[in-house]
Amino acid sequence: MCATTTVGVLALTLITGCGGDDSGESKKSKESGGSATTQADEPAKAAKAATKAELEKLLVTKADVTGYKVESATAEMKAVGTKSNVKVTEPACAPIVYAISGMAPGDEAPVVQGKVTQNLDPEAKAKAKGKGSDAGWQDAFAESMNIDMTFLSLSSYEGDGAEKTMKAVADAVAACSGGFSATVGSERTKYEKVAPVKPSGFGDESVAFSVKGAAEEPDDPTGFTYGEVVRHGNTIAAYTTVNLGKVVSGEPYAVSAPVVKAQSAKLK
Repeated sequence: MCATTTVGVLALTLITGCGGDDSGESKKSKESGGSATTQADEPAKAAKAATKAELEKLLVTKADVTGYKVESATAEMKAVGTKSNVKVTEPACAPIVYAISGMAPGDEAPVVQGKVTQNLDPEAKAKAKGKGSDAGWQDAFAESMNIDMTFLSLSSYEGDGAEKTMKAVADAVAACSGGFSATVGSERTKYEKVAPVKPSGFGDESVAFSVKGAAEEPDDPTGFTYGEVVRHGNTIAAYTTVNLGKVVSGEPYAVSAPVVKAQSAKLK
């Protein structure tokens, strides 16, 4: 069994390329410390969705975030497929699956994707070049996995579509706490639980959550994948961060803050 089958289809594609088996509503205060925040109380204004070309110009680049590699995610998204490939045991949980799979979390909308990977620490690079003992090699391997890889998507909506999408995501986090299973194409993943985490507070609304993989075999790790969905007007940025080293160790982490900050700055 591949060691990362519990972290989700997109994470598999981004990190290893191996496959699995085929088998609450937003709070309106930044200080709430809950799973969602919002800065706007007024009703949504009529809005026109941005085009895909316009979204491409807003996607974070290498120049926007220091210490990270920014790439296109076209190849990974071809492997993941589209929403027609997604089957979820609990339909209410679908927005979570969409968000952590690089798809638009709401109804069909223009969407673009990218992936942002934390650069490997210089000390780990030195070890990887052959310096040190066998134990040093083991340390180098462990350190090489201990990096954040973030997949992000930008999607845009007509009218109040973005607000409705945020509510659907917040509702999914609340409704799916007991877990669910999802199949994307031929890849099946079990999730043991979903839990709210403190969001970044960027944008007009933000919902953040953790998703814990359920072990399908005794030796499988059951680490977490972290997601956050942020609304900037009628544009939504969805982030998924996976740190394979911490997935294996079970240590907690979070959506990569520098990536959210950099992308949010481009969406102001």
